[in-house]
Amino acid sequence: MAFRRGLATLLLVSFLLGLISSFGEGDLSLNYYSESCPRAEDIVKEEVAKLYHKHGNTAISWVRNLFHDCMVKSCDASLLLETTNSIISEQTSQRSFGMRNFKYITTIKDALERECPDTVSCADVVALSAREGVLWLGGPYIPMKTGRRDSKESHVEMVEDSIPNHNDSSSLVLSRFQSVGIDTEGTVALLGAHSVGRVHCVNLVGRLYPTIDPTIAPEYGEYLRVRCPTPNPDPKKVSYSRNDRETPMVIDNMYYKNLLKHRGLLLIDQQLASDPTTSSFVELMAANNSYFHERFAGALLLLSENNPLTIDQGEIRKDCRFVNAD
Repeated sequence: MAFRRGLATLLLVSFLLGLISSFGEGDLSLNYYSESCPRAEDIVKEEVAKLYHKHGNTAISWVRNLFHDCMVKSCDASLLLETTNSIISEQTSQRSFGMRNFKYITTIKDALERECPDTVSCADVVALSAREGVLWLGGPYIPMKTGRRDSKESHVEMVEDSIPNHNDSSSLVLSRFQSVGIDTEGTVALLGAHSVGRVHCVNLVGRLYPTIDPTIAPEYGEYLRVRCPTPNPDPKKVSYSRNDRETPMVIDNMYYKNLLKHRGLLLIDQQLASDPTTSSFVELMAANNSYFHERFAGALLLLSENNPLTIDQGEIRKDCRFVNAD
């Protein structure tokens, strides 16, 4: 009998801790739309699948959207707001260089509006599409909570101090992620998203000209010079190198294996392997893809829950590009 009472007490404490935890996350929850829009997550899944089959690179855009939205103050879809008479879009920042496929967010949102008008937030579309994008890229399933609301303003003035630059030091990048609750191991895992996608030559030539950065393997440096044959590339032209030549459309630990071979594309990538604060995590993730996936999923989940607007904050935008008319 005493054992049963003790077990009951333990279960109650666990339940209360769970409640406290959920309140701490701003009242986000799994299956938030189960009553208000039961098919919401299925619709996002279906639309992302259709878009992926037409334009495979959209999967990378979904993941990048989450990063650029949630790192800047809140996961509130402020990133999606376009410039108007009263708003300057975060997309105008140099940190947003190369971002695209925002129009496909509108495609998903329109499908949700047809099913459940004024119900599903654009911020949740960003989170759920990122979850599906990771899956299409061979990454882990991430149980994204929902219940976010949308910002009524842009945070463009915060972008430069929130989104790390590709030439920043590893210590600065780590501090940026720590400011949103992601530790060193989680930061190393999140940068593993660089295993997919590509980098414009504008962001590479500083390591290639006038001489090749000595931290780059010589043969890899010569390859990059073929991809980026001039120190002054036109930013409007499609001039790039893929992050990972072996598995360019798979979120996997090849990224870390390449770092150990001095084939890091961006300066921050290669610094992860040389900085004693991060190098041990690089080695662990290079050796074990499952370990990388677990840490990546946990870190992306934390990022997706950064300071969300909930309940009576913000709004549910009808069109993700503009705040609702009063």
